[in-house]
Amino acid sequence: MELRGSAPSPFGSEHGSALLMDGPNLILDFAQIRSDARSGKLSVEDLLDVFDKLRQTIRQLEADKRRLAQRLAQYEPAAAAEATTPAGNPPTLNASYSVDAENQRRQGRRRRKKSPGRTPTELKFADAEQTKDIYPAGVRHADCQLVRERAVWRLIDGKAVRVGYRIFAGPDGKEPRIPGVTPRCEYGLEILVVLAFLVYLIGISLDKACEVFGFFCQLPLSKSQADALLRQLANHWEEEYDTLCALIAHAAIVYMDETGWKVGNEKCSLWAFASQLHRVFLFGCHKDDATLDAMLPPDVFDGIGVSDDAGVYQNRFTQAQKCWAHLLRKAIKLALLYPGDAKYQSFLDGLLALYRDGKRSAADGRLGEAGRKQHVAELEGRLCELLQPYQCEPTPAMAPHERDFTNLVNELGRLMLAEELFTFVLEPAVEATNNQSERNLRSPAQDRKAGRTNKTAKGAHRRSVIVSVLQSLRANLKTFSLTTVVKETGRWLREGLSLFAEQWQALQEERAKAAEAAEAATANSA
Repeated sequence: MELRGSAPSPFGSEHGSALLMDGPNLILDFAQIRSDARSGKLSVEDLLDVFDKLRQTIRQLEADKRRLAQRLAQYEPAAAAEATTPAGNPPTLNASYSVDAENQRRQGRRRRKKSPGRTPTELKFADAEQTKDIYPAGVRHADCQLVRERAVWRLIDGKAVRVGYRIFAGPDGKEPRIPGVTPRCEYGLEILVVLAFLVYLIGISLDKACEVFGFFCQLPLSKSQADALLRQLANHWEEEYDTLCALIAHAAIVYMDETGWKVGNEKCSLWAFASQLHRVFLFGCHKDDATLDAMLPPDVFDGIGVSDDAGVYQNRFTQAQKCWAHLLRKAIKLALLYPGDAKYQSFLDGLLALYRDGKRSAADGRLGEAGRKQHVAELEGRLCELLQPYQCEPTPAMAPHERDFTNLVNELGRLMLAEELFTFVLEPAVEATNNQSERNLRSPAQDRKAGRTNKTAKGAHRRSVIVSVLQSLRANLKTFSLTTVVKETGRWLREGLSLFAEQWQALQEERAKAAEAAEAATANSA
């Protein structure tokens, strides 16, 4: 007997009963093989030779099966799916079952339709519902000549209206700007601000933002157009964003916090920095020393940093305030999860009493510098008494909750020695918690949970610019609304100087005066 596609069987004719052929398949009579092997009629080399031939046969059969399945797939797609689908599971195909998809499959691939391109300005201007003439200030209209026509979408009384602007230049050839319109943009600044507010502050998608404009304002806006408008707005506000970063680096008090973010498939971070009047968001950054050095350079920032006790903040600032809310939450968690352990509740009571007494001392306007230092010394003494009975090093033999409690005790002791727990008592302008930064991150965190992060690094930077400017305007304006934001940003276009640039100039003038006063004092003392 011969194996399929191989040399004669090593068993020979007298052992042929051990091998049977069932069509193309080989069937081994294991009982006969076992009997022949025990009687010495079969050697190990014979068995290895047979197994090798069987392996070759199986490999050939699998190749035949794949080849036949590929040929069959052209006529019966279900057969190809069954060949790769585990037994008992229904086949799943990626092909669409719609009529349009079937028509496309029957017609084959067609050449992509050529885009008609941009609509000429003449046609847009002809469709304008209103027409306005723009003349340079201080020049007689008779001395001006028409140089350009532009059609711009504007929001007027809540409705989108296409306005045709006729731009006249003076004798010097300088063209005036259209009020409330960024350079080379066919949409008013109010439309860009509303779009940025909906997408980045409210947190709705570009598709839904376009539907909102269409439903409420009758503005035809596609997703690609909305994306381009956000890109233009970010480019226009890039200088303001850089100014905000400089203002944060020179601030007296900076609150900072971070959370997770994604750029494409890469896991990264979102870092938020806040001072009294300014906000900076870094979407898609890395939580490391390099990012913090770029944002708060050690040779520039000499203010107070308010943060949690993450490793990147430790031993970082000349003065620091660690967030009491983070510390109290750890103690509250232990007291609630393990009510049977009285020491957790007793420790929480003592820690809350310290925190509340510190808040009262910070709010006491009668205290001077010496009085505040005395109160801090008393609070630190009480904290030492609270921590002393529980101070020890965590060991593997401890239960998880006991190890967490020991780590909390050691953390409080370390922060007290670093003088980072009661800075808010010495400096009443400093808050005892980092809740302000956490509130700033609440909306972006919801966007992350919903999967509305960024696909590219450029998109993350665009988001950083727009969110930072809008949130800083929220902190500066008495009323944060579309009217006030458009009025303020329109003034930037008209005067060429933003609110943040004015604040930066004022800061530089104050620092220059302080430096001059210091030099004068040094000269007088000499």
